[in-house]
Amino acid sequence: MNTPPSIVTSDDILLKLCHSVSHVLSSTSASRVTHAAMVQNISRTRLKPDLGCFSIFDGGFSGLVVINFSAAAAVEIYRRYMINMGMPESELAVAHTSDEVGNVMGELMNQILGDFIGKVSKELQTSISQSQPKMLTINKEITISIDANLDEPVTRRVSFRTESNHIFYLEFAMDSTEFIKLDEFELDEEFDPDRLLEQHGGSQSSPWSQMASKGVVVGDADDLLDELGI
Repeated sequence: MNTPPSIVTSDDILLKLCHSVSHVLSSTSASRVTHAAMVQNISRTRLKPDLGCFSIFDGGFSGLVVINFSAAAAVEIYRRYMINMGMPESELAVAHTSDEVGNVMGELMNQILGDFIGKVSKELQTSISQSQPKMLTINKEITISIDANLDEPVTRRVSFRTESNHIFYLEFAMDSTEFIKLDEFELDEEFDPDRLLEQHGGSQSSPWSQMASKGVVVGDADDLLDELGI
């Protein structure tokens, strides 16, 4: 009897993204970041207060990732990340409106998407690319709807919790799609660039030079609204 082919759905891909969010934020901040076991079906994605970040991806499938951080969640993750990088706590920003907080959160968004794209490339045998993450500090009176021009969008929201029980939300929209496994294949071995640097005596660059090399875009409300044509 033939074994039925395994099928990966849009929600399975969302779960991979949730794992990337939890993994990257937990490892970089040396704390525990978890996602809810339940997912919410929503009509559209929005940037909401207090700190919103989004990136569009394209390739084997198209979609949009939005993460809306509360001020408390953003500051907690930023401070834990910087302390884990060796920065003294007395020199860290305390407000989510600080450019430093936006820079760090944009860099972490880049790392999350890099981890996600790496998993998708290996496990689904396809390739996608991402746009540069955009960060926006949002006040209580504004939300911005983001349209990724998808044909048959699947749109979801998942809540996350930091170690100090601050909540933030991932909103995800992508083409309704399925990947069907037709044949067996071996996954490529995991590649850890940090471990390779350690083996060859390399040193990590500062968080600021890392962010500059990745081209994280951090802008104010007017710049982003102009770019979106709003």
